Amino acid sequence: MAKLRDGLLLGCGNPLLDISAIVDEKFLAKYDMLPNNAILAEEKHMPIYKELIENFNAEFIAGGSVQNSFRVAQWILQRPNVFVFFGCVGKDRYSEILSQKAISDGVNVQYQFCADTPTGTCAVLVTNTQRSLCANLAAANNFTVEHLKTSSSESFLQNADYFYISGFFLTVSIESILTVARQALSRNRPFMMNLSAPFIPQFFKDNLDQALPYVDILFGNETEALAFAEQQKLGTEDLKQIGLKISNLPKLNAERPRIVIITQGSDPVLLIQEGKVTEFPVDKLERGQIVDTNGAGDAFVGGFLAQLVQERNYATCIKCGIWTARQIIQRSGCTFEGVPDFKV
Repeated sequence: MAKLRDGLLLGCGNPLLDISAIVDEKFLAKYDMLPNNAILAEEKHMPIYKELIENFNAEFIAGGSVQNSFRVAQWILQRPNVFVFFGCVGKDRYSEILSQKAISDGVNVQYQFCADTPTGTCAVLVTNTQRSLCANLAAANNFTVEHLKTSSSESFLQNADYFYISGFFLTVSIESILTVARQALSRNRPFMMNLSAPFIPQFFKDNLDQALPYVDILFGNETEALAFAEQQKLGTEDLKQIGLKISNLPKLNAERPRIVIITQGSDPVLLIQEGKVTEFPVDKLERGQIVDTNGAGDAFVGGFLAQLVQERNYATCIKCGIWTARQIIQRSGCTFEGVPDFKV
């Protein structure tokens, strides 16, 4: 097992304060939203945040996909500062809450601060056990590659052995993603990315096309994989075939054959590796055990990464991802408590 150390894995993403509340289908319809989906806020969605706070029993939870994954990974590792997170926040109360929460969960946050834009927020609408996300990126949208070029950031980049970026970050700074990706490539270290949501391959195809040749490990769920396949004209809706085709798309680092991991809710996780598809079963929970599915995908990645930085095999990484997602969906939001008891 590899020895853990500070700054072993570095990631970039959108730090958002989740405003989470249980709502009904009528509320979803009012804002033209779908269950189990993720979108960027438009003008018509802007009142949603105030409404959740004033009219519902809303909870504040430190969020943003990558930050969630890192918080979960740190919980599993039970050793702080292994993961370093970059993203942009405002200089306000929300960023203070975010920072305190992330640091208390063991993440080393290296925020870029934006004086004139508030910290990003994400409305998390829970209907039954489904969740629908509406992100107002605000300051998160203002991250610049210059923040990665400071001397302290450069030292974090050079110190890391693993790199992870969410697809959501493709909407923010492709230059920053490529800077991190080139760092990984130059040192033959793993560069990982998540498709994140169907709208990423649909509407940010050009940016995704620029990043994909660097990607050594790609994560996605079934709807994201299908959206990718349609946009890239892969000619199939079979998830195993989609995974195989993605693994064979052009790649810059020939020493690292691309790994593709597709989650399917309670159906088996697919690992596509060197022309072979392996299925990992998911132990289904009873409906009454599921509190909400918000953060399940982030938790899966967090569990996976926690084992990967310990140089465990992909099977162990995936089993830990499944175990971790199972823990998270039995709680409200991407939260956890106690000492994890995952057994390798």
